[in-house]
Amino acid sequence: MNTMILAEAATAFNGAFALGFAGAGAAIGIGLIGLGATQAIGRNPGATGKILMLAIIGMGLAEAVAIYAFILAFIG
Repeated sequence: MNTMILAEAATAFNGAFALGFAGAGAAIGIGLIGLGATQAIGRNPGATGKILMLAIIGMGLAEAVAIYAFILAFIG
């Protein structure tokens, strides 16, 4: 009985840890993309459209990693 509870707790902990780790990584990645885009726009305001487009794509890709981890955390 106790081993079943411990096994289930270990599985839940691993999923939560993976989700937290991926979420933190995605947040750092999005922050760095935003920082780089802001600095680039500050240096060259004329390229705002191109920089913004690339920043949004990069943020979407970084967020996709967190979504994949969210799905994998529930799968086990």
